[in-house]
Amino acid sequence: MKENKYDDPLFFEKYSQMDRSKKGLDGAGEWKTLENMLPDFQGKKVLDLGCGTGSITELLAKAGYDMIGVDYSEGMLGQAMEKKIGFIGCGNMGTAMIQGILESGKCPPQEMMISCRTKKTLEEKKAQFGVQISTDNRDVAAFADILFVAVKPQFYAEVLEEIKDLLTEEQILVSIAPGKTLVWFDEVLGRNLKVIRTMPNTPSMVKEGMMGMCAGARVTDEDMALVRDLCSGFSQTEVIPEHLMDVVTAVSGSSPAYVFMFIEAMADAAVAGGMPRQQAYKFAAQAVLGSAKMVLETGKHPGELKDMVCSPAG
Repeated sequence: MKENKYDDPLFFEKYSQMDRSKKGLDGAGEWKTLENMLPDFQGKKVLDLGCGTGSITELLAKAGYDMIGVDYSEGMLGQAMEKKIGFIGCGNMGTAMIQGILESGKCPPQEMMISCRTKKTLEEKKAQFGVQISTDNRDVAAFADILFVAVKPQFYAEVLEEIKDLLTEEQILVSIAPGKTLVWFDEVLGRNLKVIRTMPNTPSMVKEGMMGMCAGARVTDEDMALVRDLCSGFSQTEVIPEHLMDVVTAVSGSSPAYVFMFIEAMADAAVAGGMPRQQAYKFAAQAVLGSAKMVLETGKHPGELKDMVCSPAG
């Protein structure tokens, strides 16, 4: 599968958003439908916005079509894109994102530049990742095609004021700050630029993140696909309306803290029963991990899965 430039692709998001719970893209009838669609794609580049292993991406690629595959699951294509990536800020979340993007092969180290306030931290990141570094945020803003602002929310206004005169209408600005709305960005920047709000979470540090995303008015489907593809190196993603971003902050952004407290409490109880602490953590954490996979992979309601554990009449 050759690398493609993103010019004049044929979008077919409607095909990739089929209700898999009712039919499933692997179903024989569904595959027949997809095969009948193949003539529609003759002579066109194809951008697939959100399929997984065994999806229409795979079908079209096997048939020899000129593909731009954007796959947000374990089957993702992992091709490097012709974009320069910038990160302002490289704390825990920023570092997790940087590492995921680089390890996925979607951006070579020389095509990424990061900045933060301390030279020592930057030198450590350069040694770890081989990326370009600068203590000047303006260097990164001028360098990047896709710019991630990964500082703490209280520093966003200061950083944007510092770099806003360098930002162009073609750059994509990606925010990870809770509570900073798209309107807020327009007001601070003084104009309407391409802004994507995201809400990642700390499991991104082990490439098991969950990220909600919403786009400003100037962001195209292609822009969103590019950013989702980048983020697939460390997180699953879902595009949502902006009014749900605060909900995402609660349900996935902050909820790992509650899960950690739950694991800690179960482990404490196991230790009180005589189990060594490290062993107790493993039992508790694996139970949570396995339970989450059952929800995601079986498609069963959590209540039904709960009933499978509970014995009738106690």
